[in-house]
Amino acid sequence: MTEPKPTDVLVIDVRPIPPAQKHPAIFGAFERLAEGESFLLVNDHDPKPLYYQFLAERNGTFSWTYVESGPRIWRVRIGKTAPAPGPKIPLASP
Repeated sequence: MTEPKPTDVLVIDVRPIPPAQKHPAIFGAFERLAEGESFLLVNDHDPKPLYYQFLAERNGTFSWTYVESGPRIWRVRIGKTAPAPGPKIPLASP
């Protein structure tokens, strides 16, 4: 497998990040993406729980593609496919 060049894609290696800070860091990076952009997540285990959190909180706005699936390292390309929907504004009654 050819490693991506640092100038080609944002790489977020969460291995050295304390566990309680990993998901906030990842979601913060995701929020800064423009539609159509992505980053490469690097982790030391399958980030499947993160995938389920994305499904619950950002369903329909992201892509998730495994680039490498262990056994020692996982790389996942996470992209923004659509902006997050805005808050629902109730319609006024006529």
